[in-house]
Amino acid sequence: MHLFLNGLAASAGGGLTYLRNVLPHLSSRPGVRTTVAASATLKRELGELPNITWAEVKTNHGAAVRFCQEQFLLPRLIRRSGANVLISAGNFALRNSPVPQILLSGNSLYTSADFYRDLRTRGDYHLWLDTRVKGVFAKRSVHWADCTVAPSRAFAEELRRWTGVPVLSIRHGFNRNTFCEDASALLAETQQKLDSAKGALRLLFVSHYNYYRNFETLLRAIPLIQARLNKTGLGKRRVVLFLTCKLRSQANPGSYRAEPAAALVQQLGIADHVVELGAIPYRLLHHVYHACDTYVTPAYAETFAHPLVEAMASGMPLVAAELPVHREVCGDAALYFQRFSPQELAEQVLRLEASPDLRKALVEHSRARSHDFSWEKHIEEMLCLAASLTQTLATFQRSLGLTA
Repeated sequence: MHLFLNGLAASAGGGLTYLRNVLPHLSSRPGVRTTVAASATLKRELGELPNITWAEVKTNHGAAVRFCQEQFLLPRLIRRSGANVLISAGNFALRNSPVPQILLSGNSLYTSADFYRDLRTRGDYHLWLDTRVKGVFAKRSVHWADCTVAPSRAFAEELRRWTGVPVLSIRHGFNRNTFCEDASALLAETQQKLDSAKGALRLLFVSHYNYYRNFETLLRAIPLIQARLNKTGLGKRRVVLFLTCKLRSQANPGSYRAEPAAALVQQLGIADHVVELGAIPYRLLHHVYHACDTYVTPAYAETFAHPLVEAMASGMPLVAAELPVHREVCGDAALYFQRFSPQELAEQVLRLEASPDLRKALVEHSRARSHDFSWEKHIEEMLCLAASLTQTLATFQRSLGLTA
């Protein structure tokens, strides 16, 4: 089997994590060749991989221009490569793919009423319009593809309701050995920041800054947690929130304005409780998880959320916003709260902090739950789907007398 994997749209977050994990696994599969269209940065990061060929593609980084370029450029590259299945990994499909096409749809913003409401509240009408327009093409893409795959059952059902088209669910995976294999130390500055909070209640949120991860609800919970810690028998323990980003717009991908969040930190008087680590290389992230006590996510829109599985594999209890996707991924490994309630978020963090038995139970659930996610299983299901599509095409061509 020869796959063509279009990953040109993967520049950050889950899309990039997906390619980092999937390509080495595809490389090791016997009888499978893959031609990849992706960023030169990812090619340099992964290096030479057996059975992986990198297509030479130079496209404009603007999403609209890149989409148009792909519609005209990629069909020629696919034919030239000799691939017999296209996997479109960036939410948008080719209108006229020369081979059967699997669309990987992993952007919940196009279907999220909360996101559109948030943008109107912030007065970010440019991003509101941009998301609406992209949503039109994302919706059409589900119709253009031969099959659409979502990374969770919850998001597959959301896409089905949105498009009226059946959508398959093939969960993303995880490989703990690969995730933790790099023993290199963190930068000294980063390690010093982590060490400075020893003895504190250390919360962690792994994400670059954007609106849908709902940073503001988490920030508003911090003074509530600290106030309760000061009043309880837990003593004068300090709460510290570690962020793997900087609250500056230019330090994050996309057009999200981070300055209001930075202003909120000052307004709430929690500058000493919020530590901006900045972006951490993926291969070193495991050090950060192991240095913290509890993973928290207030995100109001998700399709899978890789950091949840990374946190569970690191033996962390979780406090997560009440979302179907979070419930599906975490199960009994998390405590849940209403996604826009800093009060409920604070209560669940404090409930966990006050009960060592509850923390121990969640840690056990976390470690066990993380074993349910496998990149090997994901690849196996994707290859079975690809084989099914090629077989269906071959049968159809024989029925028309187009093949021997």
